[in-house]
Amino acid sequence: MAERRLTAGAVAARKGGAPLVMITAYDAPFAHAAEEAGIDLLLVGDSLGMVVLGYESTTPVTLQDMLRHTAAVIRGTRTAHVVADLPFLSYQSCDEDAVRSAGTLVKDAGALSVKLEGGADAAPRICAIVRAGIPVMAHIGLLPQTAGLGPGYRTRGDRERLLADARAVESAGAYAVVLEKVDGEIAAEVTRELRIPTIGIGSGAACDGQVLVMHDVLGLVASPPPFAKAYARIGEVAREALAAYAGEVRAGAFPPHEAARK
Repeated sequence: MAERRLTAGAVAARKGGAPLVMITAYDAPFAHAAEEAGIDLLLVGDSLGMVVLGYESTTPVTLQDMLRHTAAVIRGTRTAHVVADLPFLSYQSCDEDAVRSAGTLVKDAGALSVKLEGGADAAPRICAIVRAGIPVMAHIGLLPQTAGLGPGYRTRGDRERLLADARAVESAGAYAVVLEKVDGEIAAEVTRELRIPTIGIGSGAACDGQVLVMHDVLGLVASPPPFAKAYARIGEVAREALAAYAGEVRAGAFPPHEAARK
């Protein structure tokens, strides 16, 4: 019997239980490695714009980009719950656009759920997508898609606004909510109040789960955010390996002469 993927309902049922572990993934090999390591949820984040595609922000990422990378992550996994970000301007203008974009990620790429940014203002979009039968993970606090356009990348500490946003996305039908750079005490209060899991990133230890960017965890970026932790230095290992390869080619040591004669 084929293994079943973790569903949005099963994720929601983990509220108050064992902490949920989520990490971003953008391709089949690293997604497979994350699943083998026991990660619960894989987020195909629009952060791929910066860590994979070389943009300065997530804003330029397109729905086609998300489709390609989500499909790759699905192909590389069997049991993880795969969440796909709805990119900037793929859902904000109207309910119809939101449902169409979410449906494309689920139907064409195989995503198990979608994630979108925004609190009370995004609640109508969440409602529309959930009514269409697609699970939605909400995202409040710092909103990367628009942070660079005005609000900035500072920690969010407006308690009443954050609580209102959290209540709104839960009422709209979200099965979980990401809290990004939310003051730790406020994040703890939100977590206590909601019936759905909170997944923190730079929001303290009281959330029901945590998410980080794969490239930060593996040490593949030069300047990770202060709340992240590098558990390996794969960037350094890769540079050493590539330098060794280049050195051997230039010295005539690779390929070996014996192999060249065959």
